[in-house]
Amino acid sequence: MEINRTQISPPAKHLADLAAALQANAPDYDVELATEAIQQLIAYYQLINTWNPRLHLVGPCSADEFARRHILESLLLLRHLPQAAKIVDIGSGAGLPIIPCLITRTDLSAVLIESARRKAVFLREALSVTGRTSAAKVIAERFEAVEPPAAQFVTARALDRFAEVLPHLIAWAPRPSKLLLFGGSELKGAFKGLGLKYEEMLIPNSERRFLFVIQRDQ
Repeated sequence: MEINRTQISPPAKHLADLAAALQANAPDYDVELATEAIQQLIAYYQLINTWNPRLHLVGPCSADEFARRHILESLLLLRHLPQAAKIVDIGSGAGLPIIPCLITRTDLSAVLIESARRKAVFLREALSVTGRTSAAKVIAERFEAVEPPAAQFVTARALDRFAEVLPHLIAWAPRPSKLLLFGGSELKGAFKGLGLKYEEMLIPNSERRFLFVIQRDQ
């Protein structure tokens, strides 16, 4: 896929706005960001803007909203991830939430499962640009077609038909593992319908979106 990066890279002001928004809002998400991590997150933002016109990775948003809604929200996972945690990210799409986590915590490793092959190409490029290729593997398949990787955590943020897919994801998840899932009231209703025990955390600056935590031992 040929991409002309010089024509659709975001203006320098947007990059400065992103850096400022990350620094200003990080305390709300209980996140600390090193200067090097911020620079890599900026490179990641640039790459998304480059590929977005063709792949529709994220909806239109300002640099400030991207910092809060996509990067810092993704980094809420970090409080749940111990040193050297292994994660499998389902329906990775734009690389959210896992790529910001890999950028910020270099001890983490992950398998990214994304069925759309062009998005899988983007994910490999994003890992390369941010220097995290050695920490992650991209699999261009539906998760149901893949043997569950050896991982302690399963993440998902924007799966198509999330509530409908949930029973299959629960059955597929490696045991034991902890599922860290982003969603709203529909997903919460699906948990209750399946009789699942879960914890929830309201996402900062949101009234209806949560990070759900489900422990799977059996």
